[in-house]
Amino acid sequence: MAARGLTWSQLYVGQEFESATRSVTEGDVVTFAGTTGDYSEVHVSRAYAEKTEFGERIAHGLLGLSMAHGLMLGGGLLFGTAIAFLGISEWSFKAPIRFGDTIHVRFVVDELRRRTKRPDQGVVTFAVELVNQHGQVVQSGRKAILLHAEPDNAPQPAEHDAAVPAR
Repeated sequence: MAARGLTWSQLYVGQEFESATRSVTEGDVVTFAGTTGDYSEVHVSRAYAEKTEFGERIAHGLLGLSMAHGLMLGGGLLFGTAIAFLGISEWSFKAPIRFGDTIHVRFVVDELRRRTKRPDQGVVTFAVELVNQHGQVVQSGRKAILLHAEPDNAPQPAEHDAAVPAR
């Protein structure tokens, strides 16, 4: 059984995390195209893509966004504590994700807000960067997630000065 993830009450503004890595494959892109129906030629046609400014096929921007979300949650950080994904804002596609790129996510707690009508829940907003193997930020933005929170009278974690291990 996996360990329980962090609750809203255990997070603090400025807390930093880093995900594991994963490589983006042709199979990922073909599967995403089939699932979404987005067969844009820059993603699926080698002949077409070679004539574009990219010079080769690239992954869908929304595939990168989806992978970023999976990488954030895949390490178990919010396992059993996340209730709902509430939204994204200020998302920017800065550079293409190429077949074979290895990506990971850096994310920081940017805002914490306890729900007034449900004090056992809180919203965390993360500032998120999707980064390739060259250290280039290819996408960035903010993601809001609804989490379970401890009651106000529950014991709180000790000090918040310890480094958070990369996931």
